[in-house]
Amino acid sequence: MNNIYNNGVVILDFGSQYTQLIARRVREQNVYSEIMPPETSLDKILIQDPAAIILSGGPSSIYEQSAPDFDHNIINSGLPILGICYGLHLLTHFNGGQVSSTGEGEYGFTEIEIQAEDGIFADIKSSKVWMSHGDQVSKVPDGWEVSACSSNGVVAAMTNKERGLVATQFHPEVHHTREGNKMLANFLFDIADCSPNWTAGNFIKEQIAKIQNLVGDGSVLTGVSGGVDSTVVAALLHKAVGDRSHAVIVDHGLMRKNEVKECVEALKNGLGVNIHAYDESEIFLSKLEGEVDPEKKRKIIGNQFIFSFDRIAKEIGHIEFLAQGTLYPDIIESGVSKGNTAHVIKSHHNVGGLPDDMEFKLVEPLKELFKDEVRKIGKELDIPDILIKRHPFPGPGLGVRIIGEITPERISILQEADKIYIDILYEDDLYDSIWQAFSVLIPVKTVGVMGDQRTYENLLAIRAVTSTDGMTADWFDMPTDTLTKISNRIVNSVRGVNRVVYDITSKPPGTIEWE
Repeated sequence: MNNIYNNGVVILDFGSQYTQLIARRVREQNVYSEIMPPETSLDKILIQDPAAIILSGGPSSIYEQSAPDFDHNIINSGLPILGICYGLHLLTHFNGGQVSSTGEGEYGFTEIEIQAEDGIFADIKSSKVWMSHGDQVSKVPDGWEVSACSSNGVVAAMTNKERGLVATQFHPEVHHTREGNKMLANFLFDIADCSPNWTAGNFIKEQIAKIQNLVGDGSVLTGVSGGVDSTVVAALLHKAVGDRSHAVIVDHGLMRKNEVKECVEALKNGLGVNIHAYDESEIFLSKLEGEVDPEKKRKIIGNQFIFSFDRIAKEIGHIEFLAQGTLYPDIIESGVSKGNTAHVIKSHHNVGGLPDDMEFKLVEPLKELFKDEVRKIGKELDIPDILIKRHPFPGPGLGVRIIGEITPERISILQEADKIYIDILYEDDLYDSIWQAFSVLIPVKTVGVMGDQRTYENLLAIRAVTSTDGMTADWFDMPTDTLTKISNRIVNSVRGVNRVVYDITSKPPGTIEWE
């Protein structure tokens, strides 16, 4: 196995809402991490040649009959283990300690008293951590030492130094634990002796080799949407197989204003990518006619993408593979997970919308990555900043930003309004401070007054969020002057909009996109 995967971490997912965050935090230390189902056998784990195992948190109690099962041999594997929250309870129970429930628990910020100056607490000054648990340790196993307690006497962390086992009741992976990254680094490098091989350069080399091995002498159709994900995939495929990668932009009529032309020019002239655009808008819009259900719209668009790619591939010649920019959050939100326990939040056109009888073999080199990692890969590939820093754009495009029925008139209104919005963000030097900004056309009309005349036109919502990976997001505190400028210019310039509102919902409870 390539060194990029050696001496990394296997994370067993017991259903925690933070499991993906654990993986990201480990990767931020340039250590490879892979999430596996809780029932994964020790033999399968050892095939990955990990330096350590992390047991995630989860909603279960270890005494419940429905609690996730796991291979108990893992605890005595000899590998260093970090148990977080529910992981602490597992290590306690299966090493002869006791876990109990008082019916109260701890949630949110908690001050802890650190009783050890080494291990995960080496060089740690802050004692503020994030708790989220109901059960707690009532008897520490033999051979273990308590290394931290919370202010109400609950065991916050414990260690078995001889066996390299560490457990925390709190969550070091979340931002709210002040020195959580330092704690994880202490575990990864001082206790587990992990190797920091997970870098953008190593990833690119690994993926190029994988693509060449998978594709062989064949040709690939590479779907490009204009966003950073598909741009990076197009650049990777170009490096791996050259002109045997046929990058294709399918214009479904739901792109942003001038986007197709700008994307083709940037990739062809800037990176030398073999790319062509195909106008398929008429067939997409005909299939979407009258449809208002967001999940059905996504699936219609996802299916038609494949049908269009299939027809285009036949025009080009025999093409066996389809490459696309699927990311890990796409897979999670579409209800696909290592343990098959995730709920469908929304189907992504390149995951939940694919037809069962698709003839292409998929090439998805980014499917284990988060957005911030993709941008690092793009920078390493020398992709221009204007493409790397571009805000995420969904594959279904404006189809999920037009609430209700999609018509040519409503598409035109949204394209014009959204361009004004984004142009102003550039004018006011705010674009790069925002993770994603966009407009949403709402099927509600409101009364307005323009000049001396009454108007009855569309309501437009604008949204801007900050995030690192799209899994969580906070609404952006837009300056009042900028909001005023956006509203005035849109209402005065776009026929069909007479009212603008600003969305101040974070994720969770909302999603970033409205549909």
